[in-house]
Amino acid sequence: MLKRSVTSSLARALFAIVVLAVLSSGLALLTLSASLRDAEAINIAGSLRMQSYRLAWDASNGSPDLPHDILNYQQSVTAPALHALQRSYVPTSVKERYQALLLSWQKLQPELLAGKTQHYQQQVAHYVAEIDHFVLALQHWAELKMTLVVSASLLGFIAIALLVFWTLRLVRQQVVTPLNQLVQASHEIKRANFRFGRLNTALPNELGVLAQAFTHMSRELEKHYIHLEQAIKEKTSDLQQANRRLTLLYRCSQILTSPQLSGGRAYPQVLEQALEHAELYAIELIAPPHCRITVGKVIEHQQWLRLPLDAASGSQAGELRWQALYSEPQLMQGLASMLTRALQLERAEQKVRHLLLMEERATIARELHDSLAQSLVYLRIQITRLKRMVSNDDSPAQNIVAEIDRALTEANSQLRELLTTFRLSIEPADLGTALQQVVTQLQPQTAAEMLLTGNPSQQHFNAQQHVHILQIVREALLNAIRHADATQIILRCGQTDNGDNLIEISDNGQGMTSPQTHPNHYGLTIMQERAKNLNGQLKINVAPGGGTVVTLQFPRSGD
Repeated sequence: MLKRSVTSSLARALFAIVVLAVLSSGLALLTLSASLRDAEAINIAGSLRMQSYRLAWDASNGSPDLPHDILNYQQSVTAPALHALQRSYVPTSVKERYQALLLSWQKLQPELLAGKTQHYQQQVAHYVAEIDHFVLALQHWAELKMTLVVSASLLGFIAIALLVFWTLRLVRQQVVTPLNQLVQASHEIKRANFRFGRLNTALPNELGVLAQAFTHMSRELEKHYIHLEQAIKEKTSDLQQANRRLTLLYRCSQILTSPQLSGGRAYPQVLEQALEHAELYAIELIAPPHCRITVGKVIEHQQWLRLPLDAASGSQAGELRWQALYSEPQLMQGLASMLTRALQLERAEQKVRHLLLMEERATIARELHDSLAQSLVYLRIQITRLKRMVSNDDSPAQNIVAEIDRALTEANSQLRELLTTFRLSIEPADLGTALQQVVTQLQPQTAAEMLLTGNPSQQHFNAQQHVHILQIVREALLNAIRHADATQIILRCGQTDNGDNLIEISDNGQGMTSPQTHPNHYGLTIMQERAKNLNGQLKINVAPGGGTVVTLQFPRSGD
């Protein structure tokens, strides 16, 4: 028979700890339960201020919503959350503020209903002040309850800590020493020796029971040890699978960083690798505005699993989605993160190339302005002096001077156009906006009506392609303005049946006989060269009903 059971001593100590925990927690929960509707009460009380001002506004403007707003205010001021403040444990200051608020409203409500609004308008500031005092009292009451909760929890924690300290001391005195044999046995088990010497299982206390349990445990551990070896083999297989996943991600990283696969050509190979390794039906990469790559066989009515490709700014850079019977979330998340970084790097490189091109063009424009433009101005001054020195009777000399003057005028005009070209903005994100800007810039130079119709391509063009397209269109429009004598110039955009981009500039003017009849018209030659840089074709034809049609056809970006 046990004189002093260790378990009973520990049980009493634990029971005391539980009692203290229950008391402190109960007090805290009781206080918190009384605070459940504090937020609602403060919110409703705070809304009374706005409703009071709304009633004053309705009263001053004769609003038909006055009865409805009075009813809403009545419902708010008598809300259950506020009515609960009349309980006995609520501080007197809170109840008095609430009663004063009710009494004031009971005096003002009949006057509002009777249409006597002047007194309410005079008293609304005082009434709102009463509401503010009531809200402040509610706040102080809520803060007091939180203080009680913190104090009760702190006192309970201190008492529990003291009791735990006493319990640990008791355990050290009554339990630790008898457990030395068990500790020695545990060392043997640690060395995987489950057949150590027998423990004294005849002790007439809990330690004897513990020795019996320890002996039984060692036998069970021997069995579990064998099972664990098998489990380790299974985990090793799982680690090998994880290693294969990491190998796949490494290969994808190599593909994405390969300089031979720039410009988006690496994405199909990455998706092929993921399709093969992850055993997917299909996988698709969507990177707005123009990238959509699908690999595999899409199965109808099969659910698409999706992962957003989030950019560093928080915006969505695209989406990765796939169809599979079973997929590995960690693998797909790693692949999505890798594709996100690749898209960010690609777009950053495009911006850098864009800025370099604009800087180079601006530099050329400055050099032309500071050198050739100044020389042309000097020649203009000299030709003016020459005109004054040549006699009016000397017709051959006058003709030569006139020809030089016309040549200088043409050179000045061409230089201005060249400077405009180099300073041409390519900031718009889409082709339609850029073309509209060109039309808007040139419209003041002609009385003809200029229209932009059709659906411009929404695909992405790099800075060089953007400049070639806009300059071809600009040159064609300038030719129509200067030489066609037209009343209408139409710029049409669209796509051919095979997906090529198509831009057409037509006018209803006098038409153009043939480009060969203008041997010194270098603009047409430059337009042809720009079209070749786009891997496209430029055609100039005479319209059946009169006028000229300039057609630019070029493949989609990346084709």
